[in-house]
Amino acid sequence: MDFDFAHIAVPFRMQPGLRKLARGAARLTPLAPASALRAEKQRVLEAGASRLAVPGFDAAPALEAIHDVHPYDGPLELAFEEDFAVLDGADTTLPWLCVCVPSHWAPEEKIGLPFAAVHAPVADNATLLAASRQLVRLATSGDEFERFVWTVTPSGRYDQHPRRHAREPWPAADDAKAFAARCHLRAERQAFFPVGRGTRQAVFTIRVMLQPLAEAVDTREKAARLHDSLASMSEDVLAYKGLAPAREPLLRWLEGQR
Repeated sequence: MDFDFAHIAVPFRMQPGLRKLARGAARLTPLAPASALRAEKQRVLEAGASRLAVPGFDAAPALEAIHDVHPYDGPLELAFEEDFAVLDGADTTLPWLCVCVPSHWAPEEKIGLPFAAVHAPVADNATLLAASRQLVRLATSGDEFERFVWTVTPSGRYDQHPRRHAREPWPAADDAKAFAARCHLRAERQAFFPVGRGTRQAVFTIRVMLQPLAEAVDTREKAARLHDSLASMSEDVLAYKGLAPAREPLLRWLEGQR
């Protein structure tokens, strides 16, 4: 799992966290042919459920921009680990989506919505919503940016579309070690790069990374950071992320790892 625990904030705060992409940083990640992620993306592609667009929107410039960043053959869905969207800086909407493995959200409910409306359900979102227009202006300015989000989940499935898959129930919480053994760290790298001159559009990429929690937390420093971030989450954030039943057994397990 290519995720730096430095992206786990202590104390935890819901915030934009955009930063400029480092020089030489990879923008897209080729999808391994035999991976579980590819198998899940293949199923969504075959079901015809991966792409959505507002009527009349031309995605050709965005697809060309993606190809310029990393040439590929075959369907976009199976070329990269990332899912994709287009962010329109003119009206702050998402007019095009190519999403196979959403994290408990339904792309068909987000297509065409303004950026602020897309993030309206997020807990503790006042800072994010207040800065929404500024964030869109920044993300579509022609520069490249990235941010990271994370959670802990009982599901080892990449595709967590709420209409395709019910939420995985948390295991019994009495044995903290057994509880943690059933959990996964799920993180996303979200990045923006420009579509082209004069478009005021950006390609928005979402790379989902998933690893068994006990494998991901392999040092005392990682355990301490995750422990302190979870311990500082508000009740609203815990409810939004579905972590309320999990925090206590996770904190007990993490305390034993630090």
